[in-house]
Amino acid sequence: MDERGLDRDGTIAREGALDRVPAIFVPVVDAARAHITGAFGRTRLHSAYLYGSVPRGTATPGVSDLDLQLALHDEPTEVDRADAKTIEAVLDRAFPQIDGVGILVTSTRVLLSDVERHDGGFFIACLCTPLLGPDLAKELPRYRPTALLARETNGDLARVLPHWRAKAAEATTDADRRTLNRLVGRRIVRTGFTLIMPRWGGWTSDLNQSTELFGSYYPDRVDHMRVAASIGRAPSPDPAVLGMLINDLGPWLAAEYTAVHGEKAPRP
Repeated sequence: MDERGLDRDGTIAREGALDRVPAIFVPVVDAARAHITGAFGRTRLHSAYLYGSVPRGTATPGVSDLDLQLALHDEPTEVDRADAKTIEAVLDRAFPQIDGVGILVTSTRVLLSDVERHDGGFFIACLCTPLLGPDLAKELPRYRPTALLARETNGDLARVLPHWRAKAAEATTDADRRTLNRLVGRRIVRTGFTLIMPRWGGWTSDLNQSTELFGSYYPDRVDHMRVAASIGRAPSPDPAVLGMLINDLGPWLAAEYTAVHGEKAPRP
């Protein structure tokens, strides 16, 4: 992998690996593997993946969360989602070195579908680290830092902003606001990065690097993007920060993204 996150052929390299998991997080990953196997078994689970800072080797004990993607043989049911929520809660209580657990549950049909080829498929092939089962990346193409990839990964920010505003209005506790701030901060930074990704010609998931690369193209907005990166790493319950992101930076970024790359294809 070169300094732009690319393999020798110019395609985006897979960014994580189990041997990069910091030692302090290894028991968490082992427990996640055991709980997923116990709850889902082979009949429901096709494969499971880690993503985020833990498999990239950049996680901070007590601050970082644990992120997992489950690929199921069939479409997820309410039972599947409830089992995933139970595993999230069990792991979060058991391990102080993580601050939260998030488990995505999706069918293999969706992840390998044509409409998800440059979103869910890219996510599996380049941003996810295999944990259990056969690797779906073997059934997916190699990806390059193109405008198509930019559009299909983050070209729906305009559609997401009203949902965030509704969630902000519903948030009643500091914990609710921290959770929302983390989600919004990370998504804003990643959208800012993929806005400039085809011009830069590479890939990174590092929030700091993403922010500074964005700032080299949009210096007038980099200070706000730095705030987004900060709460993406260490979320604050401050509603003013969230307000800036969803009412100022977010709408500007959504409009600029649409102008540069177009809108993401609608999903069913």
